[in-house]
Amino acid sequence: MATTTERRSERVDPRMTPSARLVPRKAAAAANKTLTEFLLDSGLHAAHDTLADRRIFVLDERQWDEFTAAPEAPPADNPRLRALLARKPAWER
Repeated sequence: MATTTERRSERVDPRMTPSARLVPRKAAAAANKTLTEFLLDSGLHAAHDTLADRRIFVLDERQWDEFTAAPEAPPADNPRLRALLARKPAWER
């Protein structure tokens, strides 16, 4: 994780049971970090991954054309889905 010169001024105090707190404590010790360092690094990494998965699309021109055309295209015929939707629900049998 990159280090910065920005001072830490905010505090986060997660509420957890003693048994739940034991797991990150053991993981922090295994990573040779304090509990705070471990939770902060892990949380920031997870946050960056979550945000990246939602805002970055890498498509070539053909893929982009397919992607933008998909909402306008009629759905492909699916005989199994058609049969499933034609069945009576279990509560009506």
